[in-house]
Amino acid sequence: MGLDLVTAWTLVIGFGLMMYVLLDGFDLGIGLLFIAVRNKQDRDVMVNSVAPVWDGNETWLVLGGAGLMAAFPLAYSVILEALYIPLLLMLFGLIIRGVAFEFRFKAIAKHQGIWDNLFCVGSVAATFFQGVAMGAVIEGFAVENQQYVGGAWDWLSWFSILTGFCLLPAYGLLGSTWLLIKTENELNKKMRRYSHHLLVWLGYAMAALLVITPFLTEALRERWLTLPNFFYMGFIPMLGLMQYTWLYYVIRFSEWEKWPFAITLGLLALAYFTLITSLWPNIIPPDISIYQAAAPESSLRFTLWGVVIIVPIILAYTFWSYHVFRGKVRDTEGYH
Repeated sequence: MGLDLVTAWTLVIGFGLMMYVLLDGFDLGIGLLFIAVRNKQDRDVMVNSVAPVWDGNETWLVLGGAGLMAAFPLAYSVILEALYIPLLLMLFGLIIRGVAFEFRFKAIAKHQGIWDNLFCVGSVAATFFQGVAMGAVIEGFAVENQQYVGGAWDWLSWFSILTGFCLLPAYGLLGSTWLLIKTENELNKKMRRYSHHLLVWLGYAMAALLVITPFLTEALRERWLTLPNFFYMGFIPMLGLMQYTWLYYVIRFSEWEKWPFAITLGLLALAYFTLITSLWPNIIPPDISIYQAAAPESSLRFTLWGVVIIVPIILAYTFWSYHVFRGKVRDTEGYH
């Protein structure tokens, strides 16, 4: 049996977007935590914990977007047209965050608070509109003759707003559990308390989405609630509950520092897997599949060679950067 190029490309894009969510999620989460952390020294330590790696984390977003354009041009055109406004607002948030990240270290003391606030605002905006875009994708798009025929504001619904808010505690928890690994003393204790509170809110968010999502569209109802799919899909919430319980224990009743972050990554990876299995094999919900949206086979084969070359390089320098900058961040260490 030969290689299914369409499935291979789907896995590549899915892997790239998942890596972005997991890796960039925790440094966005640190920006979200600025809402609760007001001490300048604590904020400096928090930012220094991601300073060496945060730029590289966003490489995966570029890979996912470029791969979508190369392998699934129909999906790229429809999704970008349908989600132009939330994706533009997300990018504005990322730009504001990036500028504030750099300028907060250069600004004089009386102006640093302004850049801290912008760093927080950019992180909130980028996270929220990522969640909004995800919710709009789950609900689906109006497509006729391979063209988007909906309005510019069709993405805006109560469900997309809900998913936007639900992503905030997820990224916040990634940030707080990351800081359990990287910080010491009082800040470390503070992050454990925040992790507990964020985990509770994340539990509410995931439960709400799990209950609501199967009733959004006919395709989702069939995927989740009809037999025998109900039994096949049922293992996902059961596995999620097991992970959630384990995470609650290691945050609330243990002194472990690395396990909370690792389990949080696993929990969000499971949520991402749930999204993929809910929509599969459609790439433009509700009814355009990956095979209908794929580029010609010759294009898929040619561009896949680029992926074979570039992805191992990205993985290698990502691993190396995290390895070099492992360990605790000290109060006296700065960003240069």
